Amino acid sequence: MVHVRGEISRDRDDPNAMRNHRNSVGMTMMNSTKQVNKVKPNVNRATNDSLSSPNQPYNQRSQEESAYPGYHLAYEVKKLMPTSRASGGTNVNNNGGLQVGIADDQAKDFDFEKTEMKYDSTGMFHWSPSRNLEDCILDRNQAAMTVLNGHVVVCLFADPDSPLIGLRNLVMPLRASNFHYHELKHVVIVGSVDYIRREWKMLQNLPKISVLNGSPLSRADLRAVNVNLCDMCCILSAKVPSNDDPTLADKEAILASLNIKAMTFDDTIGVLSQVGSPIVLQRRGSVYGANVPMITELVNDSNVQFLDQDDDDDPDTELYLTQPFACGTAFAVSVLDSLMSTTYFNQNALTLIRSLITGGATPELELILAEGAGLRGGYSTPDSLANRDRCRVGQIALYDGPLAQYGEGGKYGDLFVAALKSYGMLCIGLYRFRDTSSSCDASSKRYVITNPPDDFTLLPTDQVFVLMQFDPGLEYKPSRGARGKDDAS
Repeated sequence: MVHVRGEISRDRDDPNAMRNHRNSVGMTMMNSTKQVNKVKPNVNRATNDSLSSPNQPYNQRSQEESAYPGYHLAYEVKKLMPTSRASGGTNVNNNGGLQVGIADDQAKDFDFEKTEMKYDSTGMFHWSPSRNLEDCILDRNQAAMTVLNGHVVVCLFADPDSPLIGLRNLVMPLRASNFHYHELKHVVIVGSVDYIRREWKMLQNLPKISVLNGSPLSRADLRAVNVNLCDMCCILSAKVPSNDDPTLADKEAILASLNIKAMTFDDTIGVLSQVGSPIVLQRRGSVYGANVPMITELVNDSNVQFLDQDDDDDPDTELYLTQPFACGTAFAVSVLDSLMSTTYFNQNALTLIRSLITGGATPELELILAEGAGLRGGYSTPDSLANRDRCRVGQIALYDGPLAQYGEGGKYGDLFVAALKSYGMLCIGLYRFRDTSSSCDASSKRYVITNPPDDFTLLPTDQVFVLMQFDPGLEYKPSRGARGKDDAS
């Protein structure tokens, strides 16, 4: 009744109007209050003040008051319907319930597309409404009929009661908001659905995730998810290692890795090259599982010797000097210890480590995750969208594109300066084939060369790791001619 008393007090400024229209205005405002309260209870005080003022003529104020129910109900319904501005805001109600121009002015402040939740509350990661796990589960036949290419396969060994390993920390960097939605790689998890169900609460708001209830050791399951066409196959284990023999802690992950390497695939699809790119520069030998991009997590560093059958490294060689580690096919928990020590002695390294590993973070996001709330959707505001404008890691090929001139015998120092001056990209290393020959027996393995010297000679097959700036792309704007035509109607 606060709303009604406020309107009556305004009417007292005009005694004649109050005597002539007290009953009609009172009943109208009572009915409109009930109607608006059903839609949005606390909308009465703020919106009515903007509609009328004591300085306006009473006839105009009375007309707006009578249009109050239809105006606000139409505005609230517009929020719920994904219609364009032209179709809902400017048409005149035949009964006089909606004025021309009033709802349209309000519609200018409300854009359904802009307020749709696409990112989390901090704007750092892509976000989607919660999905049921059953809606994301694929069986073997469904996976085989799905066109999966350029995706990420996660082979997960876990019992239903295994401890949680936090799959969200693996998927979140792949859903960073400085990637556009079409650039996000589909993630397919192959493992026990009973275990994934326990992890799903932290994954349900991340887009483009599918689950295949199967075994990473099953070749049929691996073929169903097109492991030979994936951009990366990540092998993880959530099982508790036995205390009897630490060497056996990684037996399943190593077996899965060797199993994939021993597989052969039909290269009917994988051999197709893009127009203008040489066939020799495609993933060489993709018919063999040994050339599938793969990274295996190890609990025990010494087990790295079992990952490569053709590796002649001494078993006593340190992890960071072995071929699997240099090629990026092995990852050990001990690597995190070195990152912690690096951050301790160089606090500026934390910013780079965040960009490389976590996809970026803010104090607000860290607080939300630490409290266990998980990712929460938020409306896109200028402040949250500004968080998308941050650098990301990219790989630039030297066989074509703007930097191709440096691929034919160019120097790394010249490439570094040109990339920074012309494109704002910071080169941090090279990704080179282990075998630089073009023979059919050449390996497709690459290794990383971090911070090469200035006079380091480049090859056309090299790829360059860079920190590149965010590309906002082109914002969609409707044509003015169509808008004016709709508004005039």
